[in-house]
Amino acid sequence: MPVMHRDYLADRPQAMKQRISQILSTFLYNAYLKGFIIGTIYQGNIKFLNCPGFNCYSCPGAVSACPIGIIQFFAAHGAYYISFYTLGFLSLVGSIGGRLVCGWACPFGLLQDVLYKIKSPKWNIPAFSHYAKYPILIVLVLIIPYLTKEPWFCKLCPVGTLEAGIPQVLYNADLRQLAGRLFQIKIVILAVLLLWMVASKRPFCRTMCPLGAIYSLFNKVSFLRIEVDINRCIKCNKCYAVCPVAIKVYEEGGASLKCIRCLRCTDCPVNAVSYKLKLTL
Repeated sequence: MPVMHRDYLADRPQAMKQRISQILSTFLYNAYLKGFIIGTIYQGNIKFLNCPGFNCYSCPGAVSACPIGIIQFFAAHGAYYISFYTLGFLSLVGSIGGRLVCGWACPFGLLQDVLYKIKSPKWNIPAFSHYAKYPILIVLVLIIPYLTKEPWFCKLCPVGTLEAGIPQVLYNADLRQLAGRLFQIKIVILAVLLLWMVASKRPFCRTMCPLGAIYSLFNKVSFLRIEVDINRCIKCNKCYAVCPVAIKVYEEGGASLKCIRCLRCTDCPVNAVSYKLKLTL
C-alpha cells in the first residue's frame, strides 16, 4: 500500500496525551518561575534530585539537576556517591519504560516535535547515524571530562545553551562582558541544530543525546513493551508517518534502541500495534 504522507494519527489519543505530558513535565522541571523574572538559579532543597528528562541545572527555572551533568561531575572529580545515586535513578526509570521519558517527559523533545511542524523541505536522517550518540556518551561525557577535569559536554550542550547560557547572558551584564569564543561556538551549534529540527524529526534525540543513549539500553528489558501482530499488520506505514524517530515498527519492533515509546503507533487503524507491561524478559 502507498505510504501516507499526511500525519494520519497526529491528532489521535496517544499523540494528544503525549503532548499534554510533554508540556506538563516541562513546567514541572522548571517550576521556579521566580528565576525567570529575576534571573537567579534555584538552590532549594530538591535541587540535588535528578531530572528524568534533559533539562539544564542552570536554567533559571530548573528545580532539579541534569543527570548528564552529574555523571560528568563524577567522571571529572570522582564523586562516586553522587554517580551511584544517579545511575541507580536512571536504571530505575529505564527499567520501567526504556526511553519512555524521551517520548513523554523531555522539554527538548517537545521543542523538536514543535519545530518539525514548521512547513519546510524535510530531510531523512540516515539510520546508521543513531549510533553516534553512544560515542558522544563515552567520549564527551565520560572520557574527556575524566582527562581534563572539565565538563565538556555541558560546555557545548545545546540544551544548556538554550535554557541557561542565553538567559544568563541576557540577565547578567557581567556575563555578557565575559562571553567569548566558546559562547559563540555554543550559539552556532544551537542555531544549526534548531534549523535541523525544522527539517528532520528529532535529530538531537536520534544522533546526539547521551541521556537517550543510556535509556535506550533498557528498551529490550523494560517493563513497558510494544508488540506488533504481524498477521494483522497491513504495512500501511501510518505508524511510520507519525513516528518521531522514523521507525517502521513492523520491521524493527518495539524493542528497537531508537524507539522513544511515544506510543503513537499504538493508534494503529487495524490494531496491529499494542503496548503491555511485562515483568519477564
